[in-house]
Amino acid sequence: MKINLNQNKNLKLFKIISEAAERNNQSVYIVGGYVRDLLMNRKASTDIDFVTEQSGIELAQNVAQDIDPKLKVSVFKTYGTAMIKYKDLELEFVGARKESYTENSRKPEVEGGSLEDDQKRRDFTINAMAISLNKENFGELVDPFNGIEDLEKEILRTPLEPAQTYSDDPLRMMRAVRFASTLNFKIEENSLQAIQQEAERIKIVSMERIMVEFNKIMLSEKPSVGLRLMEQTGLMKLIIPELIELKGVEEVEGQTHKDNFYHTLEVVDNISVNTDNLWLRWAALLHDIGKAPTKKFVEGTGWTFHGHEFLGSKMVKTLFQRLKLPLGSDMKYVQKMVKLSSRPIALITDDASDAALRRLLFDAGENLEDLFTLCKADITIKNSKKQEKFKRNFEYVAVKIKEVEEKDQVRNFQPPITGEEIMEMFNLKPGREIGILKEKVKEAILEGEIPNEKEEATKFVIAEAEKLGLTI
Repeated sequence: MKINLNQNKNLKLFKIISEAAERNNQSVYIVGGYVRDLLMNRKASTDIDFVTEQSGIELAQNVAQDIDPKLKVSVFKTYGTAMIKYKDLELEFVGARKESYTENSRKPEVEGGSLEDDQKRRDFTINAMAISLNKENFGELVDPFNGIEDLEKEILRTPLEPAQTYSDDPLRMMRAVRFASTLNFKIEENSLQAIQQEAERIKIVSMERIMVEFNKIMLSEKPSVGLRLMEQTGLMKLIIPELIELKGVEEVEGQTHKDNFYHTLEVVDNISVNTDNLWLRWAALLHDIGKAPTKKFVEGTGWTFHGHEFLGSKMVKTLFQRLKLPLGSDMKYVQKMVKLSSRPIALITDDASDAALRRLLFDAGENLEDLFTLCKADITIKNSKKQEKFKRNFEYVAVKIKEVEEKDQVRNFQPPITGEEIMEMFNLKPGREIGILKEKVKEAILEGEIPNEKEEATKFVIAEAEKLGLTI
């Protein structure tokens, strides 16, 4: 089968690479994801991998010379690879190789090989196809494992025996789940069973590499596809067991609660319709994480999960540390979203006071809209009338919050009177009295006792200072 590259935007580049290879008696093929996406008519990747049956480093150096002698070649001798960054592309060149693994290692013994050897070592048939850039058969598809057929059938299948494929490089199990989620493909049955069989091997893979794949699942159009597969194969229990703890429904005295694991997957899918923000999607994934350890049956009340948001926000840090996720502002954002995740719900079920709205504004700050996006995604009730009622109430609260914000300017709150001004008024040095007075001003504004204005705040501070024995 011939692939027509004449309309490809990278044709000129491919011709340069073809000529450089021929001049040095080398073979060259495009391989991997670029070929797959080209055949699927998906948006072309900016990463293009090339294989030669000779030296990939030598080919890269010759190509760079032909494109621009000033072009830098990054060489990775250990892996026999070289990379060129050209315009918006990353071009990686590697010598074809075959690999053999020992039972207790994911680091293979590597030796030079043929194109077929290189294709055999790849994870899936859809990623094992190659397009020749050699002059005698330019554009020819080399597909020894019927990857094109699996593309048409939307199936993920390994080129060789699946259990061996996953045992050799356990990260391929996460990649299988990721491709199933991002491409909406089915994992072939034997392959799925092999992942279940080899799941424990994931423990030898670094958490950083696992999370790269996991975050791609989280950013897919419908993350629950991948998350369900992780649960089904046993991978989730090994990576985020806290989510598996949410599974199941208990019944006491005829009273049950919802399955919080499957509810969580639904919330993640709901929020993914409205945001590509990875960390907001993570907040959806972890918003009920505190429910398993706080679950309790109370006679006469039923099932309760008191304080699950507070405990859940504390669990976020432990999770992020273990999963090697960023511990800075991204983690704090997820913690904040989890901690506040039930607050707006309380406001739509009661006749919310302005004070309650001001406090939500103060606590959520610039993330208020994200919090509302999360809370709307959390509405998974199947009764359409009740669902519409919840959504209408959210819109009503959003309008009320806007009115309060315009009136009181509480979001991203800055006190109308500063600590320095208080010290100057009472001729004080820094001390606990300053903190007490600033806190009293904040509370008075949030409770609506005084407006968020300097003059009223000053009068209030003078009155409160007298109670502390301070005078101007």
